[in-house]
Amino acid sequence: MGKIESKIQAMGLILPEPRRFPSPNRRGCVRVGNMLFVSGHGPHHPGMTIKEHGKLGADTSIEQGYQAAKAAALAILSTVKAAAGDLDNVKRVVRLFGMVNCTPDFGDHPKVIDGASDLFFELFGPEHGCHARSAVGMAALPRGQVVEINGEFELIA
Repeated sequence: MGKIESKIQAMGLILPEPRRFPSPNRRGCVRVGNMLFVSGHGPHHPGMTIKEHGKLGADTSIEQGYQAAKAAALAILSTVKAAAGDLDNVKRVVRLFGMVNCTPDFGDHPKVIDGASDLFFELFGPEHGCHARSAVGMAALPRGQVVEINGEFELIA
């Protein structure tokens, strides 16, 4: 087990199985050179008790959204591991794009997506885990999920 997976385990967390996409026209990620472009991942994690579906500003709290974003980050890491062979092959987290299922008047999108950003920062450290990020609100997300996050990761050559 590598350094990053040991940290995940020490935090009491587990990686879920990599998400399987329902159509052959898309996949969890695409590698171009040393860059890994990761598709949108929701908070699907059978090992965590989280609120997967809901709308911030209506029936979901910021803390529930934060935990959903953390679960989405773990799902992303599972996909990254499958593509890179080992999470220790990640050189840095480059960018995240976080989408929050919310009411029109909800304005705390950054606090929700911090669930993913905080996890990556803790796992990869301030030099390699600090990343560019967007956190935006959406009127709806697939299957009514609370969040969806995609991103880019630089891999070690």
